[in-house]
Amino acid sequence: MASESIWKLGGLSLKDLAVRVWNEATEDEVFGRAAELAYYFLLALIPLLVFLTSLIGMIVGSGTGLRHRLFDYLAQVMPGSAFNLIDSTMYEISQSSTGSKLWLGILGALWVSSSGIGALSGALNVAFDVRETRPWWRQRLTALILTLALGVLIISALLLVLTGSHLAQVIAQYYKLDPVFTTAWEILQWPLVLVFVLFAFALIYYFAPDLHEVKWQLITPGSIVGVVLWLLVSFGFKLYLHFFDSYSKAYGSLGAVIVLMLWLYLTGAAVLFGGEVNAVIEDAMAKAGDPDAKLKGEKAPGEGIEPGNADRREAARTR
Repeated sequence: MASESIWKLGGLSLKDLAVRVWNEATEDEVFGRAAELAYYFLLALIPLLVFLTSLIGMIVGSGTGLRHRLFDYLAQVMPGSAFNLIDSTMYEISQSSTGSKLWLGILGALWVSSSGIGALSGALNVAFDVRETRPWWRQRLTALILTLALGVLIISALLLVLTGSHLAQVIAQYYKLDPVFTTAWEILQWPLVLVFVLFAFALIYYFAPDLHEVKWQLITPGSIVGVVLWLLVSFGFKLYLHFFDSYSKAYGSLGAVIVLMLWLYLTGAAVLFGGEVNAVIEDAMAKAGDPDAKLKGEKAPGEGIEPGNADRREAARTR
């Protein structure tokens, strides 16, 4: 994607961009694919948390409180009943897993949790109008590496929040800095955490779909839209359940599972909408004549700017 003109939104106004993204999302059945992702995310969530908590224990030790902090932040984003379900399940797993069972569980958790990334790859391929051409082993390897990378980003963000203030105080004492330094650090650490989240979305949009001749960018309109939508739907859904939590009355003991599925569904939809935003903007840039941009479907492997694609571009511009 051409970095020089991406923030011009391909010449589209915000209204035109919103209309096109909605039309493309409807055509690509984003909400149906988000429901599919919710199923895979549900299967992958517990293994992912097992993998993360185990990785935290191996990196920084089990007595640091970092694992508890992970669940504290998870509780702030997830609906209450869904978090209680996850928390109790993780407690049961930790009580019954020791020694060799734990190591086998970690490897199995990494494998299963990567399935969610694999499903996300297929959904993002639809957003960019490309078909999956990578062999199965490369798809799985990409999903595993992405899962590991996302795990490291999550742990890094937690370390930044948990130990950042203490580290700032040590630096301030060593170099005899003013207290303003530690205050500024406590304020700046949250934008840095947001950068970690944006980086995670950028990794997903860059590596997950099977795209060709794509340029790396840390921040794109799609990643910003995806993060903002995810935060909005998460906190909005949590606020709704605080005042109108009727799922337990309708579903009984399954109410927590239904709430968790709905949260995962909204999460999947937010990620896919971010991908649609990037695809629509680049398509508009290509139609406007940007040589570095690609039409939707033109990012398929083996489809560079060849004569056939040049005809496609000319036809697209005249529509």
